[in-house]
Amino acid sequence: MDKPGTDRRAGLLPLRWLQRVSTFLAHYGIETHGIAPIPKEERLDRRWYQMFFVWFSANMNILNFSTGTAGPAFFSLGARDSIIVIIVVDLLVCLIPAFFAVFGPKLGTRAMVQCRFSWGYYGAIIPSALNVFTQQGFLILNCIIGGQAIASVSSHLDDSLGIVIISIISLVVTFFGYRFLHWQALYESVAWIPNVITFIVMLALGYPHLHTNQSVSVPAPTVSSLLSYGSMVAATMISWCTISPDYGVYHSPEISSFRIFLYTYFGFVVASLPPHTMGAAFAAAAPSVPAWEAGFRDGTSVGGLVYSILTPVGGFGKFLTILVALTVPSACVPCMYTFGTSFMAIARWFALVPRWVYVLISEGILIPVAIIGAKAFYTTFVDILSAIGYWSTVFAAIVLIEHVLFRRASFAEDAYPIATWDSPKLLPTGIPAILAFFCACGTLVPFVLQAWYVGPVAQDGSGDCGVYVGFVVAALTYAVFRGVERWHLKKRGTSSEHGEEEGVKKGGC
Repeated sequence: MDKPGTDRRAGLLPLRWLQRVSTFLAHYGIETHGIAPIPKEERLDRRWYQMFFVWFSANMNILNFSTGTAGPAFFSLGARDSIIVIIVVDLLVCLIPAFFAVFGPKLGTRAMVQCRFSWGYYGAIIPSALNVFTQQGFLILNCIIGGQAIASVSSHLDDSLGIVIISIISLVVTFFGYRFLHWQALYESVAWIPNVITFIVMLALGYPHLHTNQSVSVPAPTVSSLLSYGSMVAATMISWCTISPDYGVYHSPEISSFRIFLYTYFGFVVASLPPHTMGAAFAAAAPSVPAWEAGFRDGTSVGGLVYSILTPVGGFGKFLTILVALTVPSACVPCMYTFGTSFMAIARWFALVPRWVYVLISEGILIPVAIIGAKAFYTTFVDILSAIGYWSTVFAAIVLIEHVLFRRASFAEDAYPIATWDSPKLLPTGIPAILAFFCACGTLVPFVLQAWYVGPVAQDGSGDCGVYVGFVVAALTYAVFRGVERWHLKKRGTSSEHGEEEGVKKGGC
């Protein structure tokens, strides 16, 4: 599938050199496959349980703990209100990335390639480019939090050194590619263990203070705070839909879609709920516990909060804190990997550059930006997640409507003619998706509530509803625009173009 790109690559001296390096690296097990769909005969991995562990490990970590802390620390919510929001949002929103994960084994396509069947070849440049920034944003957040955790255990360390350590570990693991992530279940199947042990110890040590904090009165929550916090939590989970198909492309499609969905859904939910709720509970109790408040540094160091909770067990607490920090790459690696594949999906020229080159580019951006962002953690945290959430929900709505409404939820060849993945003339035009995207983005702007902008509707006390509005508007407008386009093509008798030949129509395209 990658032969055309290889021929073009050989014609340019720098690309020819990169090809030789890639060939050399391939001998050492480093993945050099591009973004071309994986043929069915190469999708042979039957360890479907990995669909659970890769997402369980990626979410059972300190980043999700940080998401929970934002409720009390940033939105001024009590523990109970924060936890109610978390439970409702997690149970509902995790359905979306779990559904998207089915595309990987069934079609062998990564998310930014699969979306071409709704966004079109050129329209898909928009989500591909946005996904590059999204994954880099998550990398920055993960490295900040992991770096803070490492720095908290010693006065001789600082956040910057910790960020460098976490980023280098992530680089090494990602450099080897997809197969290393799933290698003999020695990575994603165990990366969660130190975090689970640490969270259990934290609960045991902190329970007296958490129990006492239940009786502390807190101001009644405002609708604005509840909706804004719910929007932020939703953004952290729904944004996985731009990644989740990528980690099943080598798995055999000989399994029901429902089983893939269940493995992934429980991987997300079981791993997200505990750290989210614990983060909210500990952040709400921190002001009444001087040691925790000092470690939390007025809500700027989640890693410091974790270590301050574990301090009573002495050296063992330091050991656990370092382990938690060193497992942060389990969340960084999928982001760094997809950073490269999304870059390659933007245009053919980008696809000529090997994936490992983009990993190095990501690393070069990551370290300095994370060091700067660590100085204003929660502002950086909320701004990045909210911006990611706005476009991710619009993207999810468009792809879902296309699959369910126009392709009748089928993964058959007549519904998705995968051979056309790189042919602009045989793919949909993408015009309905582009129009729906801009309609949704334009509509959600008045509902935005951020430090850098407050929309007129949000000013009236609605809170940040941009994520919710964007999803609904994108779904409705895309259904209308796509339906009109199909009617127009049928009327003109041009349905044989843009991937809508007669056989495809039988599958709902």
